[in-house]
Amino acid sequence: MKRIFLLGCALQAIIATSAQKELIAPDSIYELTPVEVKATRVNEKSPYSVSNITATDIKKQNLGQNLPGLLQQTPSVVVNSDDGTGVGYASIRIRGTDATRINLTINGIPINDPESQGIFFVNFSDLASSVNSVQIQRGVGASTNGVGAFGASINISNLNQSKEAAASIQSAYGSFNTLKNTFRAATGMLKSGFQFDLRLSKINSDGYIDRAFSDLKSLHFISGWTSGNEMTNIKFNLITGKERTGQAWNGVGISFNDKEKPLPYQQLLDKAGRTTNVLGQMPDGTFYKNQTDNYQQDYYQLFVNHKFNNNWTANLGTFLTRGKGYYEEYRPGEKFKSYGLSDLKIKDSLIKKTNLVRQIWLDNYYYGSVFSANYNKKNTDFIFGGAILKYDAKHYGFIKWAEMGVPVDYRWYNLPAHKTDINFFGKIQQQLADGFFAFGDMQIRDVVYKISGFRKNPTVQSDNHYTFFNPKLGLSYILKHDYNASSKLFASYAIANKEPNREDFEASPDNTPRHETLYDVEAGYLYNAINYFLGITGYYMKYNNQLILSGKINDVGAYVRTNVKDSYRAGIELTGSARFTDWITLDANATFSKNKIRNITQFSDDYDYGGQIEQTFSNTDISLSPGAIMGATATFEPFFNKLKTNRFYIDIMEKYVSRQYLDNGMDKLKSINPYSLTDLRLRFEASHKNLKELGIVLLVNNIFNKKYENNGYTFSYKYHGTLTTENYYFPQAGINWNLGITIGF
Repeated sequence: MKRIFLLGCALQAIIATSAQKELIAPDSIYELTPVEVKATRVNEKSPYSVSNITATDIKKQNLGQNLPGLLQQTPSVVVNSDDGTGVGYASIRIRGTDATRINLTINGIPINDPESQGIFFVNFSDLASSVNSVQIQRGVGASTNGVGAFGASINISNLNQSKEAAASIQSAYGSFNTLKNTFRAATGMLKSGFQFDLRLSKINSDGYIDRAFSDLKSLHFISGWTSGNEMTNIKFNLITGKERTGQAWNGVGISFNDKEKPLPYQQLLDKAGRTTNVLGQMPDGTFYKNQTDNYQQDYYQLFVNHKFNNNWTANLGTFLTRGKGYYEEYRPGEKFKSYGLSDLKIKDSLIKKTNLVRQIWLDNYYYGSVFSANYNKKNTDFIFGGAILKYDAKHYGFIKWAEMGVPVDYRWYNLPAHKTDINFFGKIQQQLADGFFAFGDMQIRDVVYKISGFRKNPTVQSDNHYTFFNPKLGLSYILKHDYNASSKLFASYAIANKEPNREDFEASPDNTPRHETLYDVEAGYLYNAINYFLGITGYYMKYNNQLILSGKINDVGAYVRTNVKDSYRAGIELTGSARFTDWITLDANATFSKNKIRNITQFSDDYDYGGQIEQTFSNTDISLSPGAIMGATATFEPFFNKLKTNRFYIDIMEKYVSRQYLDNGMDKLKSINPYSLTDLRLRFEASHKNLKELGIVLLVNNIFNKKYENNGYTFSYKYHGTLTTENYYFPQAGINWNLGITIGF
């Protein structure tokens, strides 16, 4: 199959480019991209704010962390993790929006869980070792498949195959007994037109937080066939991941009340123990040994691509995502009636509670088809595409053990859920004049979501139908100043709609959370020359009925949200890159934003009189939305032109995130302190006549051993006339290191 040459647009500006003789625009991908992803990606002429990351970029730091940790130097990104290292459960926020608002696709196939709408990177560990390229579109971006993009979309391509037979081994070891082993092999293109690629990975870590271990296994297999005339290509893609992790989703708690002046929260965390994990604690003070999360997810993807002529290409993909797993936990003092059981009568005593161990299960199938047809001729590029998606899930739970009064393997609920998601979109990019391009994108999305009860409310039914129209329009103007420099002006306007998730329906008192609407205006300017790149993008994202975090979480760490009529995110993203000499390159980005709610009422529980205490705030910050996010990478090659075919790089990486509030009251006592981090990376790439590749990477994170947290939540309650606040934080590791070696044959 002839692959389509795709140049990225806009703003990566944080990936070191010192290995090249000329400074490449930080958002450029100089590689052939499979046609499967073209329908959901944008090119260099598009009017969007985009970062493109290549496999080479990711490889520099791929030593065991999940994908969010490898993207943290991209603009407007904040990452967080439960285990304090990013190996286990980890997530990403872009422009202050969390993962439930970020659309993720792999080869155009939607990955977000259709119900929670979250992204669980731990389910496909070491995906980074199979990535060919990643495109991040900030804001609404172009139409994509799956849940709506309300902060960004991330499109991953991993279907490129090695043209020649090859094999490689990578091993990495580091702090907290983090061990990663990856084996890759490829047949190359065979005479029959077939080729096969395989990756096997195993990652283990004790984690920084107590008992937050990770035991991760994954496999990636691709088989491909290309016709002799390269007009037809068929690929089968299998990704399977199995994770077993120790639960650490509660964070470390501190508390204070309105009648005392609390110590700075980090001192309280030190006193409580920054690695403390209370989950699974039993009455005797020991911890339940199997307080774990266990899940396996298998992704089956089949693609047929055909080029009809020089103008028309088409793609059809089918997929099945099979997921099944559970978390097991010790629960002290659980009420029998919470499990549909009667209180236990022993002699003259009525016993209402017991200690028990339970498993909460999710068993689901996500399947369907994606399709696209592309017409390209001279000044016109038109894509028609869409997806038909179906999700069937069963939610159920077992009591595996109880101190008294519960049958063995008692199943106390079994609740199905079904969701159908159909979308069609048309995109056109038209050249209007020399260097002047117009972009139009219209999508219709129809969603039917039926929930047959919730674990805590099994009799509550929910049956909802949404039809969304999501239009997008934009203009861009590209001016070539001379052979060595060019600039680009762009502007776009987009409307996006998004349905509530499962937790929103469960948390809503009247079971009617409203869908959200986003109006996104973006404009930017880019200047690219041989030795430097500059970019500025302004955005205004206005929300209608945005679902806002309240600060509370349920017993599996899911945040409770409520509709807020009027809120917005407005900011400026700056990016830049400069090559000062042949051996020094600097890449940097900064985002400055206001993330505001016009009016909101927050509630805290009143245990003295019942009901809730109300507080109203105006023009207040949206929770977990920092006003400033900055990143920079300085790359040095001190032995440039002195090591002949070998290369040695020193990368110094900086990250700064300003204060984040845990709720929407802008109370400094309920916030995460600003933090700045410095990481050091040493890379050595050697040439050997008998090896295709030999590389060594030493990564030292947080070299100044800063104490910091990157996520948290809060809630308050009144009891005996005192208002008590409990904050929970997720402390991250101090100085830690990883050393990896890669050998390719």
